[in-house]
Amino acid sequence: MAERYGGKFSPQGSKAGEAGVKSAPDAPKVSAMAPRFAGASRARAGMRSNLMFVVPLIFLWHAFTSDATGLALYLVATGLLLGAAWLTREGLKAQEAWESRKVARRPAVPRKIFGSLLTGAGLALVGLAGHGVLEAVIFGVLGTGLHAAAFGLDPMSDKGMEGIDLRAQDRVARAVDEGEAHLAAMADAVKRAGDRGVADRVARFSETARTMFRTVEEDPRDLTAARKFLGVYLMGARDATVKFADIYSRSGDAQAKADYLALLDEMETNYAQRTEKLLLDDKTDLDIEIEVLRDTLQREGVR
Repeated sequence: MAERYGGKFSPQGSKAGEAGVKSAPDAPKVSAMAPRFAGASRARAGMRSNLMFVVPLIFLWHAFTSDATGLALYLVATGLLLGAAWLTREGLKAQEAWESRKVARRPAVPRKIFGSLLTGAGLALVGLAGHGVLEAVIFGVLGTGLHAAAFGLDPMSDKGMEGIDLRAQDRVARAVDEGEAHLAAMADAVKRAGDRGVADRVARFSETARTMFRTVEEDPRDLTAARKFLGVYLMGARDATVKFADIYSRSGDAQAKADYLALLDEMETNYAQRTEKLLLDDKTDLDIEIEVLRDTLQREGVR
């Protein structure tokens, strides 16, 4: 969605021009310690995966200019290739989520591998419809191999799971999924306000909250202390965001905007402090383990 530029010299900036138009309140300044796009990275599911939805449509023209057998083969091939495109995009998203975490399980379904197989099957049908069996085999093998080379394979192993209780990790995963759903709802609702500065502020708060998510994922024992931050508090922030967006989109109430930004500032501070406390608690647990081990070694006479 297109967004109006809100810079210093824009029509709504701090210098509104010679017409004497009163400028809108400036957006909160972003400090060097909290960059506007902190933690942002280029998505893997980009142009290449999106093009895979377009290319199969070419075969529809061949389908409706062929005989009945060719029509059926081309239509099935188009369906397989579109399915492969969807699996590939979802596989890239799953890999991106896996790589962004220090502790993660491998994807339950190897979507990119299935995408490679469907691509090969779809191209094999294209070869069979337009040429023959030999061409179908060649197209199928090349399609599968080139897809795998272009997009890679799915992560095939867990990461950082050694010594972690799987049941506790499952509880953490459910709590994090709930938190991510609330953040996504906030980001979607704030778009209705039409204020880029507020949208950026919500994105900054989301990065702070996700820092806590990653901390809890790395040590599931922190879930008890952080459960309300992953659920109840984010649910309240989501509801406040929806109400703010409704009010601001209708009236442009500056006081509502100031109150909402103050709420985000307070919540971000609380989330950062809680994350720091979780890390300090983890350090304390480590110190205790080290001291216990040292005492044990001394009693055993080992230096």
